[in-house]
Amino acid sequence: MKIKRNIIIEGKHNKSILVDVFYMADGSPKPIVIFCHGYKGFKDWGAWNIMARALAKADFCFIKFNFSHNGGTVEQPIDFPDLEAFGNNNYTIELDDLDTVLNWVCENPDINKEADINNIILFGHSRGGGIVSIKAEEDSRIKTLITLAGVSDFKVRFNESSNAFNTWKQTGVKFVENGRTKQQMPHYFQFYEDFIDNENRLTIKRAVSNLKIPHLIIHGSDDTSVSVEEAKTLHTWNPNSELEIIERTNHVFGTSHPWNKDSLSEDLQSAVDLITTFLKIY
Repeated sequence: MKIKRNIIIEGKHNKSILVDVFYMADGSPKPIVIFCHGYKGFKDWGAWNIMARALAKADFCFIKFNFSHNGGTVEQPIDFPDLEAFGNNNYTIELDDLDTVLNWVCENPDINKEADINNIILFGHSRGGGIVSIKAEEDSRIKTLITLAGVSDFKVRFNESSNAFNTWKQTGVKFVENGRTKQQMPHYFQFYEDFIDNENRLTIKRAVSNLKIPHLIIHGSDDTSVSVEEAKTLHTWNPNSELEIIERTNHVFGTSHPWNKDSLSEDLQSAVDLITTFLKIY
């Protein structure tokens, strides 16, 4: 297996994007799976590297990356050494980052030797599921969409009628503790302003309702971070989608960070099996 890690490409917002590529180097044109991490996530979180290997072994070219403003740096791609960048992240930046990665993939001669740029699959976890849903609808290069514990609505998460929202608006910043690292992670009010400025584009319902490509929705029944009801809602908006609910599993499908095992959890393996079966059909 050919693995290239921490390839540096320049984003559109004065910060680098780190990319990993996994594939079996056999000269055959493989479908390309591009994976987007979620909120407070990164490309090397938990079992994502093992998942990448599993999908590469299943004959896909698997690509994952850190969003430019996820809080990581080129020197330290794991965790959140750059909290200022984290606080200045927004959905538009993430969509721009994904577009940069797509352009890089399509123009990369090494990838073109091993992969089929006419068969690109977007795959997103949690908030990344919302990002890939929007991008898949607006970009004709995308042939298939997969969401894993994906969100259905960005706006509702702002909780605009709450006292906390009003305080955020007045002060310009709010802090959310990272339960694992104990960092106080800033969220500047520009995050909300960017959403409002681009609300039509960033409405997941609009994007999913307009999809004309194969669409797989995977969710855990016991997800306490993003309710399984959001998966059912996505399926309602796109009745042609395939909905797979994995019973008695959580938001990260039984994994955690760090993940020191050599294999996937049973539930994440089930998700990978669903993905490979779906992609072989479509």
